[in-house]
Amino acid sequence: MKPGDHPEFFRLPPPPGASRQSTIRVDRDGQFFHDGAKVDKRALSEAFHRWMDIHPDDGRFILTNGYDWTYLDVEDTPCFVASVKGAPPAAPILVLSGGAEEPLEPSKLTSDADGACFTHVRGGRFEAKLLRQAQNELEPWLLPDAPARLRVDGEDYVIGARRAPTT
Repeated sequence: MKPGDHPEFFRLPPPPGASRQSTIRVDRDGQFFHDGAKVDKRALSEAFHRWMDIHPDDGRFILTNGYDWTYLDVEDTPCFVASVKGAPPAAPILVLSGGAEEPLEPSKLTSDADGACFTHVRGGRFEAKLLRQAQNELEPWLLPDAPARLRVDGEDYVIGARRAPTT
């Protein structure tokens, strides 16, 4: 059993002399920064993507590995889609930045005014931005006569307008 399995885990005080608020930040392109410096270690960045969670009491974004946790700052979205696998007509498989894979729920795909695409992942708990490569890899599912629609398993879906994130 990990400490994170204990029901009071997220209510325990930080270690002596420490704070639960970190200087870790994830920017709108999925890059992590610590004390203002980019996290260049790929394995650490991937771990941070896997450790993203939501504090159960206050709803703020945290990083937790089951042994400890800390708050972090999220510039736009907490999760990112690094690539897309598969082929029509089946649903595209999203490969998240931490390595997890899950099928795209086509009705959840949205885009913003700049043309960036977003969806919800991890059972709808997190909004995720499709990074440029992932967005380009959706092309086989897009309808050529209507670029704001895609076809999955024989059904057409409109790519909705993203609502501005609330902070």
